[in-house]
Amino acid sequence: MGYAIGLAEVESNNEVFNAEALKVFRLGLKPTAQSEAASSERDSLPLWGESAVMKNLLAMVDRVAPTRANVMLVGESGTGKEVVAQSIHNRSAVSAAPFVAINCGALPENLIEAELFGHERGAFTGATREHKGVFERAAGGTLFLDEVTEMPLELQVKLLRVLETGRFYRVGGSEEIQVECRVISATNRNPDRAVSEGKLRADLLYRLAVFPIELPALRHRGSDVELIAQNYLDQLNAESGTSKRFSGAARDALYMHAWPGNVRELRNVVQRAHIMAENELTFNGILNIVATDAVDDGEAESDVGGNEGADGIVGDYIKVKVGSTVAEAERMLIIATLDRCAGNKRQAAKILGISLKTLYNRLNDYERFNARHMPMMKVLSREVALPMAMH
Repeated sequence: MGYAIGLAEVESNNEVFNAEALKVFRLGLKPTAQSEAASSERDSLPLWGESAVMKNLLAMVDRVAPTRANVMLVGESGTGKEVVAQSIHNRSAVSAAPFVAINCGALPENLIEAELFGHERGAFTGATREHKGVFERAAGGTLFLDEVTEMPLELQVKLLRVLETGRFYRVGGSEEIQVECRVISATNRNPDRAVSEGKLRADLLYRLAVFPIELPALRHRGSDVELIAQNYLDQLNAESGTSKRFSGAARDALYMHAWPGNVRELRNVVQRAHIMAENELTFNGILNIVATDAVDDGEAESDVGGNEGADGIVGDYIKVKVGSTVAEAERMLIIATLDRCAGNKRQAAKILGISLKTLYNRLNDYERFNARHMPMMKVLSREVALPMAMH
């Protein structure tokens, strides 16, 4: 990431800071502390999505944005937590005030306190000037603490005090400073599990997660994957003056890949494919479709609250009990695929390799299942209005 020099100059066995190391660290690690102005990269990443889960997410953003409540964003890496945080800030009454972001997981323990609370001149070797921390720089606005569960426990105590009182001391300072800013935090862990594992203080969680929001993984957003990919492609075409398009195989691949890196991975894949393509984008040599097996969905889901469905549906997989009939296995596969496509029956039929009429007929058959099968139908009843039989 470009901060090896900075780390090499920090004496990790004691609490001595090195100002030059801190300077190199700030210059070399872009995501650590953003400037008060929103970066152009953030501005170029709107919250695209038409799936039910994204509509729910946007509704929660709109509801909490006008308030001053602290928000905790929970989601896998690459789901767009900083984009959501910026969106909450932009919709708030303090949108004109600073938005400052810091990655708690990327900062060494010897530097994180100085970055959070600042330091006085002469506080440590080479500290030739006063430095304001992110709390001061975010005064009146919003502070985004990414990967907050990676913060050392001893520093969590100091963060808790700031959240409770709005007061803190700079490193090496004796004068108490008071600030007021909204704190939006983010983690890719299950917060309750982080508490039980001793990685996060329970009292700090209560302060940070006044309004928790879970961000869905891209593989659970159905046709949003194609919408987002097309928007990225439109941007690239506009920037380069091209009119490239996705091949049919590439569009199919968008739905078949698990996207363990979520939206971030999708963006990179589309950009690489655009560079390689003459006119039509393909993912040959770029995207390994069988990578679906590389995503331990049960583990990933449990890290962000869990999404294990009942009766055989577990994320992107279905579990079929030995002894089940072919019809039962087929029903489970159809419902799981339809759920993944967010109710888009045409797309589900295409992925399943059956006609749309066959899919309609199967759904009507399932609607007539007796009560013994009803627990399995909860996904279908939530996402899809069952159609009338086609004749």
